[in-house]
Amino acid sequence: MSDALFNIPCTTIKGEQKTLADFGGKAVLVVNTASQCGFTPQYRGLEHLWQEYKGQGLVVLGFPCNQFGKQEPGNEGAIAEFCELNFGVSFPLFKKIDVNGAEAHPLFVQLKKRAPGLLGSQGVKWNFTKFLIGQDGKLVKRFAPTTKPEELTAEIEALLK
Repeated sequence: MSDALFNIPCTTIKGEQKTLADFGGKAVLVVNTASQCGFTPQYRGLEHLWQEYKGQGLVVLGFPCNQFGKQEPGNEGAIAEFCELNFGVSFPLFKKIDVNGAEAHPLFVQLKKRAPGLLGSQGVKWNFTKFLIGQDGKLVKRFAPTTKPEELTAEIEALLK
């Protein structure tokens, strides 16, 4: 994939280097996450989407972020353990990042440009903002933190046809 979005390096929660190109040919749901947020139970729904649709070409990618109310204070080991023990998370998680400001991860800089939200291209409003990218690499849609993962089913199924 020649799209610059797919060539941005990301570090997994286990320290491995990946890019979205590593998930080429799949629909990708990118989510900024947090362990101590009112939306944290969405991990369960995200895991359900992953289990339900991974065989059809969906990958869910979680990017922990501590920028909103300091709701992700732990280190990578604590985050991974929390997600697995409390929500059975098995989808790929990445190193804790910033999604806004001068230190925003380049992936989120690009996602915000391609799918501006209520705050425009300059900001992610809160934890559990979701970006759905089609199998062709085109960004499809941005979803608010209040949009529950199960509400994405129709959009995901349409992409996977």
